[in-house]
Amino acid sequence: MTLPEDGRPAAELLDRLAALRAADLPVRGGKVTAYVYDTGRDAVHDLAATAYGEMLEVNCLDPTAFPSIVALEREVVGAVAAELGGGTGVFTSGGTESIMLAVKAARDARPVAGRPQIVLPTTAHPAFHKAAHYLGMEAVPVDVDAGFRAVPASIAAALTPRTVLVVASAPSYPQGAMDPIPEIAAIASAAGVPCHVDACVGGWVLPWLRDAGRDVPPFDLSVPGVTSLSCDLHKYGYAPKGASVVLFADPALRRRAYFASAEWPGYTVINSGVQSSKSAGPLGAAWATLGAVGAAGYRDLAVRAMDSAERLIAGLPDGLRVLGDPVVPLVAVASDDPALDVFALADEARARGWFFQPQLSYRGIPANLHFTITGVSDTGALLGALADAAKAARAAGPPAVPDGLVDAIAALDLDTIDDAGFAELLASVGADPSGGGGMAIVNAVLDALPPATREGLLIRFLSALYA
Repeated sequence: MTLPEDGRPAAELLDRLAALRAADLPVRGGKVTAYVYDTGRDAVHDLAATAYGEMLEVNCLDPTAFPSIVALEREVVGAVAAELGGGTGVFTSGGTESIMLAVKAARDARPVAGRPQIVLPTTAHPAFHKAAHYLGMEAVPVDVDAGFRAVPASIAAALTPRTVLVVASAPSYPQGAMDPIPEIAAIASAAGVPCHVDACVGGWVLPWLRDAGRDVPPFDLSVPGVTSLSCDLHKYGYAPKGASVVLFADPALRRRAYFASAEWPGYTVINSGVQSSKSAGPLGAAWATLGAVGAAGYRDLAVRAMDSAERLIAGLPDGLRVLGDPVVPLVAVASDDPALDVFALADEARARGWFFQPQLSYRGIPANLHFTITGVSDTGALLGALADAAKAARAAGPPAVPDGLVDAIAALDLDTIDDAGFAELLASVGADPSGGGGMAIVNAVLDALPPATREGLLIRFLSALYA
C-alpha cells in the first residue's frame, strides 16, 4: 500500500477490505474448529460489535479521564469472580497477558536468589514459557500421566528454593484434561509458593457445566492454595477478541501485577496491564456480551457444546481415537492407522472448507488434530467432513517428505538464509507460506524435529510470511 495524497473513498476501502477477507477462514458457522467461538446468536454478536464501536476511541491509559472503563471493568471482573471463587482482578487483552501478569505478580511477591523458576506441566500453555522468557525467569516443565494430567508428586519433586510459581490447568488446551488442582495447590501452599490456575479456555464453560449437573472437579479460587486464575471471555464467553480476566485471591498480589513509573517529567504512568494506551472497545464488547447472554444462555451453550463434543468422540471414523478424557468441549484426535496421517487429513479438510487444528507430537504424545467445539457446532456435518477428509487422506497417503530433508533442515544455519531464501525453501517442498495449502509436509517435517529446532523454523516461517 502506498499512502494516497488524498484520502480514498470509504466504499473503495471497504471493498478492498472485503476482498482481503475473502481468503480468511470463516468466523461463523462452526467449520473452523479453533481460534473462533460462535454462539450462533447473531443478535449477541451484533450487540458486541455496537458496544465495541461505542467504546472504540476511549483510552484505557487513564481511568480518571474515562471513568466508564472503571465501572465496566468492575462489573466484568465482578461477574467472573462471582462464578470462579471470588477474588479481585484485572481485565486484559487475552490469556497471554493474563498469564503474564500472574507470573509477574508471583515473581515480584516472592524474591529469590538467582533466576526465578515456574514449575508447570508439559501440557501447560506456551504463554507461561513466553512470560518466563520476557520476565527473565526459567520454566521447569514436568511430564504428565497417561491421561495427560499433571502428577502432583512430580510437581512437588520439581520445586526448588528458586520456585516462585506453580501452574495447573483447568483444563489444558491440547487434550482438554483437567489437572488435579486441589492436590497441586496444597503442595504449592505447603511450600509457600503461589499457585496459578490457567482456566483461560475452561474458566467460562466449567461453571455452567457444573450448574447443569456435570461432574466438575474443584478448580477455582475457592480451592485452598490457589492464588490466581486466568479466564478468557473471548473463548467460551463468546466476546470479541481482546477479552480476558486474571483474578487474584489477595488484592496485595494483584497490586504486584501493576506497573508504575515516575522516572520521567511527563504524565503519570500507572498500568494494570502490559499495554499502556489501549482501546476500551474489547471491554465494552465483553461487558455487553456477558449481559446479553446471561447465566441461562451460558448454561445452554455449555451443555450444547459438551453434548456435541461427546457425539464427536462417539462417532469418530475408524482409525481415529480421542486422546484422554476431556472435561470440556475440547477434543484431540490421533490416528492409529499408519496409512491415515493426521496432517494429510487436515489438508484434505481445508480443501473442503473446514479447518482442523494440527498439533505436533511432544514427549510421547502423538501428533493429533484439535477440535474446539462451541455452541454452534454441527456434529453431524463435522463427522461427515471428518470421514470424507479421512478417506481422501488415506487415498493420498502420508506427506512425501524427500529423503534427507529433515536432516538437511536440522543442520541448516538459519541465520545465513534471508526471508526470500526461506520462502523458496518452503516452495520447493510444495508449502504455501500463506497457509492456504501444502501444510501437511511442513507439519510432517516439524514433527520430526526437536522442539528447539521447531521454534527456529517457526520464527523463520513467520518472518517469511510477513516479509
